[in-house]
Amino acid sequence: MTADNNILLKVENLVMHFPIYRGVFRRQVGVVHAVDGVSFDIKKGETLGLVGESGCGKSTTGRSILQLYKPTAGSVYFKDTNLVKLRPEPMRMMRRELQMIFQDPYASLNPRMTVRDIVGEPLMAFGEASGKQIDERVASLLDLVKLNPDFSGRYPHEFSGGQRQRIGVARALALNPSFIVCDEPISALDVSIQAQVVNLLEELQERLNLTYLFIAHDLSMVRHISNRVAVMYLGIIVELADRSDLYKNPLHPYTQALLSAIPVADPVYSEQRRRIILEGDVPSPVNPPSGCRFRTRCPIAVEKCAQMVPEWRELQPGHFVACHLA
Repeated sequence: MTADNNILLKVENLVMHFPIYRGVFRRQVGVVHAVDGVSFDIKKGETLGLVGESGCGKSTTGRSILQLYKPTAGSVYFKDTNLVKLRPEPMRMMRRELQMIFQDPYASLNPRMTVRDIVGEPLMAFGEASGKQIDERVASLLDLVKLNPDFSGRYPHEFSGGQRQRIGVARALALNPSFIVCDEPISALDVSIQAQVVNLLEELQERLNLTYLFIAHDLSMVRHISNRVAVMYLGIIVELADRSDLYKNPLHPYTQALLSAIPVADPVYSEQRRRIILEGDVPSPVNPPSGCRFRTRCPIAVEKCAQMVPEWRELQPGHFVACHLA
């Protein structure tokens, strides 16, 4: 961790298993392998995009990093501090630096609280401000996310989805954090509003020197905002590379299939390119396949894929992949 002072967050072999209980006596009969040995690092000021299908463990990874879920195993180093080993009170104080923008702007805001109370709550919880200071700080935060400060007395139901998400961004910025997990912040918004929110996040990153973990489904949007991209499948990361390298030269069959599904505005190019259709369904995380987890849907799988777990290899400078055949 100390070898590169530019690294802000380092995740090592992060595991998050959810137990399954059955029967009258609630006996554990299995676990859901939501996240299974994920490792990556994020440098100061950069955006790491995390993409994958629904249910692959993206949001669980983000919540486990912030210790909203207590990880089953692994380490999360933030500025050389292992968050996994922190006791509750030191972890609470660490949350000044670590914040989250949630996916659903309709569910993440308390309908009984005004905007002033929602955005000002972190300031009161940490004793950062009181009375008129909160009003002034809330007004400046609303202005920062391009909302009218006069809206501070309104309730969430009086706003559109895009405006609610801006309120969520303002709340995340209240304590001047250095790292923010953006958990699919645009997936619940109209397409016309998505670009506005992403542009806002980019402006704030440049202005406040923020570092993002940007979780999303939209590969085009991830390409726009991210410096590096990690591709996740069934609880593991299968490929990690610089944005331009990943989109120009995907090495893992799953990444190739994902990129082939991106709509292209050029009809001539769209007809020429090869569309990769994956067969079958995503296996259950309760009982993942042996060896390579993607082998049950992989068009080039061989016998070795069922017997051995692929090694996480750096095939090109900064380009990592977990595939026997890459």
